[in-house]
Amino acid sequence: MKRSQWTVLCALALLLLWAMPVGAFEIGARGYYWFPGFKTDMKADSASLSGTDINLKDNLDVGTRALPSVEVFGGLGKHHLGLTYTPISYSGSTTLATKIDFNGQTFAAGTNVDSDLKLRMLDLEYRFTALNMENILAGFSLDAIGQLKYIDGEAKIAAPATGMQGKHTIQLPIPMVGVGAHVGLLLNILEARAKITGISYSGNYLYEALADISWTPFPLLDIHAGYKVIRVHLDRDNFFMNAEFSGPYVALTVSW
Repeated sequence: MKRSQWTVLCALALLLLWAMPVGAFEIGARGYYWFPGFKTDMKADSASLSGTDINLKDNLDVGTRALPSVEVFGGLGKHHLGLTYTPISYSGSTTLATKIDFNGQTFAAGTNVDSDLKLRMLDLEYRFTALNMENILAGFSLDAIGQLKYIDGEAKIAAPATGMQGKHTIQLPIPMVGVGAHVGLLLNILEARAKITGISYSGNYLYEALADISWTPFPLLDIHAGYKVIRVHLDRDNFFMNAEFSGPYVALTVSW
């Protein structure tokens, strides 16, 4: 996404939060640290050359890493709005065991290559609390979710010794829908939440899900431990990617 488009989307979310009556809503921020394993296959064709099916781990020696994420949110009664930024970034260096064709470039076996996969995700989420039952455990609620995910991505393979480089970029807005649930387990001290959102169209799909338990040791502060999954299957514009990122996370929320 161009910088101006990021700015417009962020400004829209902040404007909607600011427009709510200050004394009547919850507002806060949440920071995540996610430890996902991943499985990713991809292929990039050109007009003259069909790409090679590539497994990032097996063919390019791309390793796992922890990923940060940050969210700001606000709520007024049954209406809730959140904006989340998640940068997914993996890289690797290896000597190719077999020839690879990627986006019109041919990398011969024995070539030393560097590879990168970057997926910067910006999510604007609206939640409507359709059911709120305070008399179940320490409270139970069920939300309907509408979400707009914007992916600004880049896949690149480069051979530093020769200056050869193959690169494919994507900028893609993806509307998603889903449900969320919140359960109070012990007064306002221990709570559980879960949500799943997704979309499927023309053989492409994307979904994400998370579940966690949070502990509130002090007012305004929550500590979370949970598990998150993102699964994406994309086949368009001469580019194919089938990826899954899944693993535990920890998070810290400050709200008032």
